[in-house]
Parts: sequence; structure tokens; C-alpha cells
Amino acid sequence: MDFVPTAGTITMFSTTWCGYCSRLKSQLDKAGIGYTEVNIEEVPGTADLVASLNGGNQTVPTVIYPDGSSATNPSLLAVKAALAA
Repeated sequence: MDFVPTAGTITMFSTTWCGYCSRLKSQLDKAGIGYTEVNIEEVPGTADLVASLNGGNQTVPTVIYPDGSSATNPSLLAVKAALAA
């Protein structure tokens, strides 16, 4: 599967119980930034993908930007900066 998002949006890997994920989603909603949420506990293979991006750790939220780069638990400012680059 290709999880690279379209321009101006992000893909966010999360879990239902992740407080940091909930906070980032709320901030993205308020800022009007589009995202596709992928629950790593429900979508086969995504936990392994997240682990591969985080040195073996299944850390969420992990986001993928349109340029294919990724970030772990980024701030809203970091997301805005990456999308503006």
C-alpha cells in the first residue's frame, strides 16, 4: 500500500487510545489541514511500517508528508512547515 498523501495533506498513523494522536487530530481540524488517519491496530502491516520509520518502535502519531518524508509526534507548527516546504 502507498500511504504517501496528496499535496497539502498528511497521512497519520495512530491508535484509538493515543492521547497525542487525539491532540494532533484536533489541532489539524482547527487549522483546516486535511489528513488520512490509519489505525495501526486495525490495518494489517501498518504497525510494521511505523516501526520501520521509528527504529523498531511502534510510536504514534507517525505522519507521512506528500514528499514521502515522515515525522514522529510532530507539532502542528512542524506539520505546517513541512507542508509549506
